[in-house]
Amino acid sequence: MKKITLYVLGILSLLISPTFAETFEVQMLNKLEKERMIYNPRIIYINSGDTIKWLSEDKGHNVAFTKKGVPAGVDLFKSNLNQDAEFTFTVPGIYAYNCTPHYGLGMIAFVIVDKDLSNFDQVAKIKYPGKSKKIAKELLEQIKNGS
Repeated sequence: MKKITLYVLGILSLLISPTFAETFEVQMLNKLEKERMIYNPRIIYINSGDTIKWLSEDKGHNVAFTKKGVPAGVDLFKSNLNQDAEFTFTVPGIYAYNCTPHYGLGMIAFVIVDKDLSNFDQVAKIKYPGKSKKIAKELLEQIKNGS
């Protein structure tokens, strides 16, 4: 009887335990098809507790959370050039990030945690430089429309 009880408890704990966090990869690239200076993918939806690992596929890139582009209470994150980086997301909302040397060339992307768009207006008001302005508008429209 004791073995059966332990077996049933073990099965129940597996069924009711929370899902495990996942790790997603984003490439930092000089070129992808016709696009230059790009993160692939540019928009990624994840859950709280998930991690993104940015892969330094081409030299000269990094990851920097954009000022005013993260949910309240989140510290800005910035990786070193030419190195893989990772960050575990624990606060729901939109995270805008860029490549420091290529920000004006349009190397920006977004992470949406828990499908929470509560800081959308704040992220949309950022003064994106150069080509990033047009790309941000397009990407934010996709996020707003859920595509």
